[in-house]
Amino acid sequence: MSKLLDWLKPPLPWKMPVIVLLGIFFGLAFYVAYISRATSYLGDKPETCINCHVMIPHYANWAHNSHGRRATCNDCHVPHDNFFIKYLYKAEEGLHHAAAFTLRLEHQVIIMENEEREMVQENCIRCHEKTVGKEFMMAVQPNYHNYLEERYCLDCHRGTPHGRVNGLASTTNALTIPKSKSNVAKWLLK
Repeated sequence: MSKLLDWLKPPLPWKMPVIVLLGIFFGLAFYVAYISRATSYLGDKPETCINCHVMIPHYANWAHNSHGRRATCNDCHVPHDNFFIKYLYKAEEGLHHAAAFTLRLEHQVIIMENEEREMVQENCIRCHEKTVGKEFMMAVQPNYHNYLEERYCLDCHRGTPHGRVNGLASTTNALTIPKSKSNVAKWLLK
């Protein structure tokens, strides 16, 4: 072990430049974590989703419908198998979204991929079997389990969680969303 530490230790003339470079690297890493509000993504607050501008219409419509009073974004859009799977998924999606927004590769119209549709479907069933009861769901759709394997709840209830979202300009509730606080230093704003 001591041989490994000796091998990792820089030669004496390089010691100061290595310390400075490590300081710059970790300083930038902490600054990026601060600017991106990285710690907010560890929780379940729906306001976190509007850190990204393309989510504003979805948040605005969600906040003004029945799901906005009873469910958070993570209730529908994150797996609930266990703690580790939930946070692994959040980390993977967070890195994917961060890369897309940083490189300006985000789509203005958000379309769920099949994997996400499956997860949302599981969460619809998980939540609504408890609230309206399995018996009610089977009465509405007699071949309930086979039907849900062939179709998604969102096939018929597409506008339920977010209303109809065509973009920020067409979102009626867009002006009622909370304003996110700026990460810019106050002395720079003057």
